[in-house]
Amino acid sequence: MFKTTHLLAAVLFSASAASIAGGGTLAAPMYLRGGFNGWGLDHPLAYKGNGVYEAEILVSPGYHGFKVGSKDWSAEWVIDPTASVTVAAGASYKMQPRPGPEDYLFVKKTSTWRFSIDASDPAAPLLRVAQSGTPPASTADPHQGHAISSASEYRIIDGATATVRYSTPDADAALRSYTQSTTMPLRDPGPQSATYREAAGRPTVRSGSLAFDALFALALDEMKQNAVAQIKDGNYNGASAIDCDCFETGEKWHYVWTRDLSYAADLGLAMLDPERVRNSLDFKLSGYRPGIGRAPQVAGSADGLQIIQDTGSGGSWPASTDRVAWVLGAEAALNNLPPAQRAPFAERALKALVNTLENDRLAAFDAASGLYMGEQSFLDWRDQSYAAWIVGDLASLASSKALSTNVLHYKALTLAASLAHDSGDRARSARYAGWAAALKRSINERLWLEDAGMYSSLSAPHFDGAPMHKFDWLGQALAIVTGVADGERARRILASYPHGPMGAPVIYPQQQGMPVYHNRAIWPFVTAYGLKAASLRANVSVADAAYDTLMRGAALNLSNMENLEWISGQPLLLDEQQPALIGPVINSKRQLWSVGGYLGMVIGNVFGISVTGSGIDVHPFITAKLRRETFGGAFVITLNNLTLRGKRMNVRIALPAASKEDGYYPVKSIAIGGVPAAASLTWQQLPDNATIEIALGPLQEGDQQIRRVDAAPYAEGPDVFGPREPGIAKGTEAATLRIDANGNGAGTVYNVYRDGKLAAASVAAGAWSDRDAPAAACYAAEAQFAASGNRSHHSVPHCTGTVIEIPLIGAALAQTPLKNWGKPGERLRFGAVRVAQAGEYGVQVRYHNRANQINLGISGGVKWLVLKNASGRIAAQGVVQLPHARIDKTGTPPVLSTPLRTRLKPGLYRLEMSDFYNMSYLQSNSTFSAAGGAEGLSNKFDVYGARLLRLK
Repeated sequence: MFKTTHLLAAVLFSASAASIAGGGTLAAPMYLRGGFNGWGLDHPLAYKGNGVYEAEILVSPGYHGFKVGSKDWSAEWVIDPTASVTVAAGASYKMQPRPGPEDYLFVKKTSTWRFSIDASDPAAPLLRVAQSGTPPASTADPHQGHAISSASEYRIIDGATATVRYSTPDADAALRSYTQSTTMPLRDPGPQSATYREAAGRPTVRSGSLAFDALFALALDEMKQNAVAQIKDGNYNGASAIDCDCFETGEKWHYVWTRDLSYAADLGLAMLDPERVRNSLDFKLSGYRPGIGRAPQVAGSADGLQIIQDTGSGGSWPASTDRVAWVLGAEAALNNLPPAQRAPFAERALKALVNTLENDRLAAFDAASGLYMGEQSFLDWRDQSYAAWIVGDLASLASSKALSTNVLHYKALTLAASLAHDSGDRARSARYAGWAAALKRSINERLWLEDAGMYSSLSAPHFDGAPMHKFDWLGQALAIVTGVADGERARRILASYPHGPMGAPVIYPQQQGMPVYHNRAIWPFVTAYGLKAASLRANVSVADAAYDTLMRGAALNLSNMENLEWISGQPLLLDEQQPALIGPVINSKRQLWSVGGYLGMVIGNVFGISVTGSGIDVHPFITAKLRRETFGGAFVITLNNLTLRGKRMNVRIALPAASKEDGYYPVKSIAIGGVPAAASLTWQQLPDNATIEIALGPLQEGDQQIRRVDAAPYAEGPDVFGPREPGIAKGTEAATLRIDANGNGAGTVYNVYRDGKLAAASVAAGAWSDRDAPAAACYAAEAQFAASGNRSHHSVPHCTGTVIEIPLIGAALAQTPLKNWGKPGERLRFGAVRVAQAGEYGVQVRYHNRANQINLGISGGVKWLVLKNASGRIAAQGVVQLPHARIDKTGTPPVLSTPLRTRLKPGLYRLEMSDFYNMSYLQSNSTFSAAGGAEGLSNKFDVYGARLLRLK
């Protein structure tokens, strides 16, 4: 997950002399902050005399974004407030004491760099960056004197190989110490080896493979490192620590984010530390700030307890709605907490879910499609997985429907129905169960692409709405594990999703001109969900690919990393010819959801133990390849000292002889204390300190279908990339449109959509006529590589219907645009509009929201819009979104909100807008450093008017 909350601030920093006090002391300490230190506070600028400040940092190879910023980001220094600058060693750059995009430093080899800032003229600090040394290579052998060791060799990139070694001083010790070393260059500077220990109270594995045993211990050790008593983030609480017995997100991320935590808990952490998971989940709930006057349309209880949508695209919720990922962690915690702790958390979880679901229904549900709007889950760096034009129109991002987010809403509804049933609220249970069933139908009807054998990752935005031929592994896997995908669809997904040589990328096809992060990347936690899906449906090939990805990544990197480049598996692909494409842009060790994914792989997939509401299920999925290549000569593997719901247990699996064939070994028998047992066991059937004996049967073939793709890691070829999205506009003649190729060359064809339905396939760029053109319609085009079939995102829709502008009225009219409108309780009236023809219309507000950058904040505009006819009857009403919009060198042109769609008869209509709420209304955001935080609510923007567009 790209923690963009660290990259830009919204508060301008004064360039006056007051910024720097006498004697060289900054009025507020400033820090060197960048991708090389997780945008944290580890490198303060130290005063060196004569107005000069310096920070030295050991920097690994890469293309590193950086800024100079204060502790809480209330002050920033950048070179150009409107564009990023790549600095050259030894050159001087005048800095601006203002917010802006990060600057960049390209580093070829790990070395120490000195950042010097001459601030003797506080209005124009001068930056100079120079290399100051290289660290000496260590010659010590970290394995010396150890009793037993093993080594594994891996192909890495450009024909090179790397060796990983493991050793332990005493293989027979009840609790071992391990040393692991790698010859692959690491992402971040540091030793090429790590030592970690098994601990009393934690489970251990004995498998006959030193590497397998060690990597499980490594994941447990990293889980322990992520278990903290305090968390912190530069944007909250003045960057001071917050007391919380929680899980932090990783070595570079010291905060708790809703989706990271929830996926990690679901994958494995809730089994091992349910109380800390519960604490962390509770941290991600919040009610309204004291004194908030709730708008009458807002649903839920008066205190507003709900799940927090973290800062992000367009100002957070409801442009992003995947806060409901929280339910995955909550269900896992509820299953693992003892009854006395479960009951109060279940009550609180139900209340938060009700408030969340009821307001999501108002703000983000599209009744026409039966789907929820909102950004893709975790793929929240818009440029990486959306059309290039979307960054200038975040209302279109907000109105698209994403597979992953809709599956999460389905899961949230089913859990809410279950909790309501348990609480005795049968009516509410039936309500949410009905919503869930309808949503499942809509996902299968609206997002399934029969020709691809997969679900579309996302639909095109409003006025188009077609499911696009874009795919993501998380959404596909979640559809399988939640049961949204039936057996045949699940089988086809697993056989159809592309896998590179190092595993499954998180999106497909890849996007041109984008660095590695979500694009061109493997994320271990997503791979772990792919493994769960493959194990559930016995797809051996996909499971083997996932096992390889997870074990290889932890082995070579000495850690469970945040992400990896998808073709090479590297933690950093150094593209010297195109430094702007280097990545992963951000990468952290011991990333929480990667740790959870690895632990879940071992406990949940290899040993097959999962916790249910009533006990445990036992379904190991051991493939012939895993048995042959990992466990080798062993005939028994054991998971010792696993404690679930206060009951200790050991799991012992008897392995058949290794086979050269491929397949998997089904369970032949399960026994406890020699007594046969079922695959599903209640807590009452599990004595303390039980040993669960599992015997595997003869090899079965299983499903071995998998789609393999490959490419050169530095090339943007049509085999694995998609074309750029084209443009579409009115042609020179009636009913004629013009398709702009947007730089796509020969071998590219174009498909035209009318109102979200395919109207023409495989046409050429240039003029295209719609012989069946209706009086009003909206058109969009997509590009398609003829050879590979890979497709682009859709163009900006071009609508041919009549546009009627709606001005402001009254006092507002003299102030067009009406600046900073939208305080709670304010109501805005627009001028009357006359509709001459009956039809379907979309009404949108013209606005500009400059409260924060487009990738940040909690201050997206969220308002209630009402269209009334001449007699005062409501013709349409609902939430409209007015997300943050870009501010560039050309000024701040108005943009359009999400639309309110309705059928209208001829007549006179009036439009009114009033308050709803956004995430700045929540108490948890009262210490946020930018708009909507410590200075109060922010649900304001500039209003220019509105428009009514005839759609049909």
